[in-house]
Amino acid sequence: MDVEKLERVQKRATKLIPEISKKPYIEWLQILKLPTLKYRRYCGDMIEVFKIIKGIYDPACVPHLDIVKLSDDVIRTRGNTYKLCYDLRKFNFTNRVIPIWNSLSNHVVSADTVNCFKNRLDKFWSNQVVLYNHKADLHGTFNRSILD
Repeated sequence: MDVEKLERVQKRATKLIPEISKKPYIEWLQILKLPTLKYRRYCGDMIEVFKIIKGIYDPACVPHLDIVKLSDDVIRTRGNTYKLCYDLRKFNFTNRVIPIWNSLSNHVVSADTVNCFKNRLDKFWSNQVVLYNHKADLHGTFNRSILD
């Protein structure tokens, strides 16, 4: 519900540009190369997971770094070498990000720096519908029934 409110604010701000005001909102975002807030949240979540896994945060400053746990059976699973396992708490950050993180390619998650990770993630998700359509979801990344 809050996503819709935030998207309306962004929509209202972009509507002030007279050259694009007659076009649909999705086309506005494409013309301005402005991703949806939903897409930016996905990216932000993935960046935070990357920072946690790579040990960029100081454990003394962030007490709950154990929220993300690497899976023990990395060799038997598909996808990247930094597979994550689920926490039992249903509405937890980890349960929101794990299916998405585990769907990323090894090339993306094996980046050495945060900026390199961001660039690889943007390239990996460059054809996602959710990039310019806030009503869409990431495709090819996870099964919603896992989270329900």
